[in-house]
Amino acid sequence: MADPIAIPANTTTTAAGERIPTVIVDAAHLIYRVYGAGSGAASSPAAALKRIVTRQPQRPTLRKVHAVKGISFTAYRGEAIGLIGSNGSGKSTLLRAIAGLMPTSQGAIYTQGQPSLLGVNAALMPDLSGERNVTLGCLAMGMSPKQVKTVTPEILEFSGINERDDFATLPMRTYSSGMQARLRFSISAAKKHDVLLIDEALATGDTRFRRRSEQRIRQLRADAGTVFLVSHSLGSIRDTCERTIWLESGELRMDGPTPEVTKAYQDYMASR
Repeated sequence: MADPIAIPANTTTTAAGERIPTVIVDAAHLIYRVYGAGSGAASSPAAALKRIVTRQPQRPTLRKVHAVKGISFTAYRGEAIGLIGSNGSGKSTLLRAIAGLMPTSQGAIYTQGQPSLLGVNAALMPDLSGERNVTLGCLAMGMSPKQVKTVTPEILEFSGINERDDFATLPMRTYSSGMQARLRFSISAAKKHDVLLIDEALATGDTRFRRRSEQRIRQLRADAGTVFLVSHSLGSIRDTCERTIWLESGELRMDGPTPEVTKAYQDYMASR
């Protein structure tokens, strides 16, 4: 038997010129359960008043939401893939499943390496300063203390936190939601990832930060990573991703070159 051929970590193809898969989604169904207090007549004000008078507790109801319905696709090393679709189409649920945070109900999802969902690996603690959160986030991603010391100034500068009265020394609870999102992205993007999953991170911040973020995504791709980007900004998708997947009502509507898919999506939304 011939010896296996070693594939360097920063390559996007094998010695035979074949692309290297990083994520395989095989007929995946994702169903989650939502507990509620009922609907319709059972949740009306009159029904609520009757329960109070008679002291009868309201029985919670269980609802199953079929968020993703049997979709299949393969992502390859070096790709940046946009995920678009209407609200509730299953985009964020799919990212959570790829990250390993949600099991498939049917089908399977296979990944090479450890996918990183933006905001999970770089969890922020509200009572700690931005600078301290950078340290903890980088350590959580496996960096050494020496590496953390080197990248911390770069992360703070990239996020723009220090541009506002040295906010890096203030507790995270004093930050706006946009500042927190920028810092999460900056921490996560400081490391090379096998698969990086980004959910609406580029929707916050000014034009300058979005340009820096898009450039950083291109750098991650050049380092042979795979990037998934969920965004309602088709401009960000076009500027960052050469391939786009369109989900609608949990189904894969289209998968192909970004200009073609975004054009079809725009036409669909305009006709609704």
